[in-house]
Amino acid sequence: MRVLLTSHGSTGDIYPVIRLGQALVEAGHHVRFATVSLFRKEIESAGVEFVYLPPDWDQSGFAEAMRDLTKAKNPLDLMRIIYSESLPFLDEILDTLERELETADVFVTSYLFANLCKLARKAGVPCAVTTFAHNVVPSVSYQPEGLPRLLVAPKSLQRCWNRMLWQITDRVLCWQINRVVGAAMERHSMGRSESFALAPADRVLVTVSPGLFQPQQLWDDRFIFTGFLRWQSSRNEALAAKLEAFCQGERVPILTFGSVTFDESRKVMTRFMRNWPPGKKVIIQSGWAGLTIERPHAEMLRIEQVSHDQLFQYASMVIHHGGAGTTGSVLHAGVPNIIIPHIGDQWFFASEVKRLGVGWEVKRKRWPEDLPKAVRTVENSKKMQSRAKEVAAQLAQEDGPGTAVAALEALVKL
Repeated sequence: MRVLLTSHGSTGDIYPVIRLGQALVEAGHHVRFATVSLFRKEIESAGVEFVYLPPDWDQSGFAEAMRDLTKAKNPLDLMRIIYSESLPFLDEILDTLERELETADVFVTSYLFANLCKLARKAGVPCAVTTFAHNVVPSVSYQPEGLPRLLVAPKSLQRCWNRMLWQITDRVLCWQINRVVGAAMERHSMGRSESFALAPADRVLVTVSPGLFQPQQLWDDRFIFTGFLRWQSSRNEALAAKLEAFCQGERVPILTFGSVTFDESRKVMTRFMRNWPPGKKVIIQSGWAGLTIERPHAEMLRIEQVSHDQLFQYASMVIHHGGAGTTGSVLHAGVPNIIIPHIGDQWFFASEVKRLGVGWEVKRKRWPEDLPKAVRTVENSKKMQSRAKEVAAQLAQEDGPGTAVAALEALVKL
């Protein structure tokens, strides 16, 4: 089976697809991954063939784009910004994908760019999308996130209400996409976007835990909850020695915002250091925001990029932004979350870890001041720590990569 993968965005959008590509290679398939050159090394280290797509930005370029996304007023505005960012490069992206599809047996793209499946359909190639956040998965069991719930009504009426809201949401999202990139899609004979949420592709791989997150009733059988897809970079032995020396057998809080960026990060970190309890150890991962420590503190260790699995084995808890990938890694690590949402689905994941009993949310505006209290709350909660271990044990029984590969194999055989 010849598989063409594509995804666009930050590490949270790319790394799960790398893991999918690796699993497909291990199953004996030929895999190409079309994306930006920033991730080429990681892709090729997984045994996957890299195909270049623009823009050819370095990390600072993507960090600037992420800062723009944090300014979105609502999900619809977020979609506008994402698609507007892609517009200058869209013709080259579409030309490249059209060429690559000529030799593909199946095409997989990310949910945000599900309209790319129209290229695959034009070429007669089965298509699938991956989504890393299940709040975009339609179901009559609940309404789209942020829309009103019908509280006092029979179950049958609630289901009708939810169905109507999902249909309206689908139409509004397509309208927004077509406003921005509809003309470019028509230039490539793709037509305009017709269904973003309800029927984006032949299969939708929802790459989160079915045991923890799958609703009782899905929209239809194209939606498959596979389990998490988690790509981990190679182990850094030099950093391991530094972490061991710093922790000295103690588990400590870890602060990481991954690929999220925000304005005035230096001032924010000054507030953090002013309020962090003296003598209490913390590991700070610099990330795309470039988190800094202004002057040396014996109880603070600043580190650069490292895999979640290597880092989180030292964690008593992980303080993070609530990205899908980071949240999944913390759940697998069996430690509590403290989430400080910044953008998009991060508020949703904050609500989910609270629902599971494995995390706490701190508001972004005053997080440097409010974080110490949240850390004490989590440290004193034996129930939260125990529940985090239970969740990790449940996740250890799931096989996201294997389930995703089987779903794609079955799609091609239809």
